[in-house]
Amino acid sequence: MKFTLSWLKEHLDTDEPLEKLADKLTMIGLEVESIEDKAKALAPFSIVRVISAEQHPNADRLRVCMVDTGNGAAPVQVVCGAPNARAGLVSVFSPPGTFIPGKNITLGVGTIRGVESRGMLCSAAELQLSEDHDGIMELPADAPIGKGYAEWAGLGDPVLEINLTPNRQDCTGVHGIARDLSAADMGKLIDPGIRPVKGEFPCPVKVTVEDATLCPGFALRLVRGVKNGPSPEWLQKRLTAIGLRPINALVDITNFMTYDRARPLHVFDARKVTGNLTVRRAKEGESLLALDGRTYTLDPSICVIADEHGVESLAGIMGGETSGCDENTSDVLIESALWNEINIAQTGRKLGINSDARYRFERGVDPAFMVPGLELATKMVMELCGGTPSETVVVGNAFGDDRIIDFPLSEVKRLAGIEVPLVEMRRILGHLGFMVAGNGPVVKVAVPSWRTDVHGKADIVEEIVRIVGVDKVPMTPFERGDEARKPVLTTIQSRTRRAKRALATRGMVEAVTWSFISKPHAEMFDRDPPSALPDHALANRRGHPELSLANPIAADMSDMRPSLLPGLATAAQANINRGVPDLALFEVGQVFAGDKPGDQLVAASGVRHGYASSNGTGRHWSGSAQTDALDAKADAFAVLAAAGAPMQALQIVPGGPAWLHPGRSGTIQIGPQNVLGYFGELHPRALEALGADGPMIAFEVILDRIPDAKKRPTRAKPLLELSAFQPVSRDFAFIVDRAVKAGDMVRAAQGADKKLITDVAVFDVYEGKGIDPTKKSIAIAVTIQPREKTLTDQEIDAVAAKIVAEVTKKTGGTLRG
Repeated sequence: MKFTLSWLKEHLDTDEPLEKLADKLTMIGLEVESIEDKAKALAPFSIVRVISAEQHPNADRLRVCMVDTGNGAAPVQVVCGAPNARAGLVSVFSPPGTFIPGKNITLGVGTIRGVESRGMLCSAAELQLSEDHDGIMELPADAPIGKGYAEWAGLGDPVLEINLTPNRQDCTGVHGIARDLSAADMGKLIDPGIRPVKGEFPCPVKVTVEDATLCPGFALRLVRGVKNGPSPEWLQKRLTAIGLRPINALVDITNFMTYDRARPLHVFDARKVTGNLTVRRAKEGESLLALDGRTYTLDPSICVIADEHGVESLAGIMGGETSGCDENTSDVLIESALWNEINIAQTGRKLGINSDARYRFERGVDPAFMVPGLELATKMVMELCGGTPSETVVVGNAFGDDRIIDFPLSEVKRLAGIEVPLVEMRRILGHLGFMVAGNGPVVKVAVPSWRTDVHGKADIVEEIVRIVGVDKVPMTPFERGDEARKPVLTTIQSRTRRAKRALATRGMVEAVTWSFISKPHAEMFDRDPPSALPDHALANRRGHPELSLANPIAADMSDMRPSLLPGLATAAQANINRGVPDLALFEVGQVFAGDKPGDQLVAASGVRHGYASSNGTGRHWSGSAQTDALDAKADAFAVLAAAGAPMQALQIVPGGPAWLHPGRSGTIQIGPQNVLGYFGELHPRALEALGADGPMIAFEVILDRIPDAKKRPTRAKPLLELSAFQPVSRDFAFIVDRAVKAGDMVRAAQGADKKLITDVAVFDVYEGKGIDPTKKSIAIAVTIQPREKTLTDQEIDAVAAKIVAEVTKKTGGTLRG
């Protein structure tokens, strides 16, 4: 919301300085975002006269001008490329060292094509006064030479911009802002009241409202014999200052009313309106060429104003081009209405229109100002354009519902912790437009019509406190008591947050899928233990009949999901079909099958496809960055670690559910009775049933099954230990039997020296030429992190020897030469 200081002072009698007004606005909840003071910014620019303008010796389009700056000094030489530069021209000059806002540069003494230039003659665009950059500014011949341009042009009117919260629709007009400042002792509100304009004849245009829920009130008036043309200079300057383009007097009046009184209006050229007006829903296929030059296709969810010819206006948002007012308008229809806030917001979003009218109507305008706003606009039309007004046509309710709140005076102390005398409460609420009856302990407070956001006692307290000053609220520490404070989040809420963060840091993108899936998918992804599922039974899963919906919304959404993976795989395939094959998606949400019928568990699941490998930038045992089952394992372990699972107790069992590839999957468990999740490559038959392209890897972890941490006193350990010494990495390759698991080798190497060895990673597995067919080569990278000192070569070799000895002992392998 933008307005000028002089505009504010037309509604507020105040002598307070600008800085104090701005501070007070922020303190009462109308946060000042910026103050643009053109007089201050343009202070170095002065009025000058061009004495001579000679052709530049080295450039056809440049002139060398001698400029009289009016300070009694010698003329200044300026090289100028404007086509209108000529002798005798009075213009605006900027000396070296001046910041040019339109060019975002600081001017210096320069040489242009071999001729020195000690300043610049400016265009309006360079001063950011308009978009005119075709030539330098031309001022009247009697403009005072040497005087500051900003002072002479009357630009000493700062522009303030405030950031409004959505509930303060009353402050989308300058009058409402002045009302708040008057309540905060910044001046006296100027509110002379609005006198009705007597109608000279009945309005010939009738109005019909087909749906009162879309339009609770509608007021209309015809003014005949107007003379439309440019609006007066004061009105143009006011609109230009806040970034609006003056159009003509009739349209400028409606824009002025929108910003001055938060009352959007619309004007129709009465001669372009056919018959009577009807407020109705648009018909399917109707369209409107709006005032922004775009044609909008409408549907029955959109409220419009139509005549007998068709749609003439998008209700509360924007008028139509066909019935717009121009210089030929002689009869004008002025409309002031109330609109359904939700419908206005929905229509604006659907059509992509952000107008000043929509901004106010979707927040709710003052219902009691519908008719007075029309009267005030009629008065301005008659003053600026002449004409004879008709009587006013009013349809519906011209007033809002009365709201009276029983307000205990003790609420201010209870909710805000400050004591405010009843006299001060009355003063504040009275200045804000509230009426207070009674002397306590409970008073009745009548809410003004323009405060549609005030509904209860807490709202009244907020009004009092923001005017008294939030800085007056005392700082009160919370009572902690003797017992430790309980955590705000439950265990599962904390695990959910940590799981999401862990997966996001691994480059995965969060998705939200439907909780309903088709019956075949629900049967395929049920949670029967793998031991109960023969390999040939994938197509004959018995599923959980209790997951079937009695009244599904669609045939392919007939069951509650027992797993998140069907939805994630479908979402991944939708991206693949649109040319994004390398992707990683995750979801944390409820699944509706567990150990007992009807169980609801929280799962963390994810899928990867293509080259969205978590190891794409590092060393990888397969030699490829294409995603594989080990990426899914790493994702699952990241979730478990973040959620607080006992990592040392986790066991990996080969294989998993039948929807995973039997040779490329694993089960994560803490003993056979507590299966935490699965990881691996989706089975080809599962991919076929889901309509997805493979290979696609996936994991699913049940957060509810993670055992709670034991609550016992332990010595606190630091969360992060950083060493000041450089880590050392050594690679080892061992020849082992094919039956040896890489994980066993990793654990053996880690056990060689638990204090110094911080990481062991497999980076190569080789089977083939040069190695016994019953053997394989596994290469590991071991990170040794010194803690107390830099290790010597002999000490590093000693650790390496321990690693070789331990791996040989535990796996039976031999160091590869």
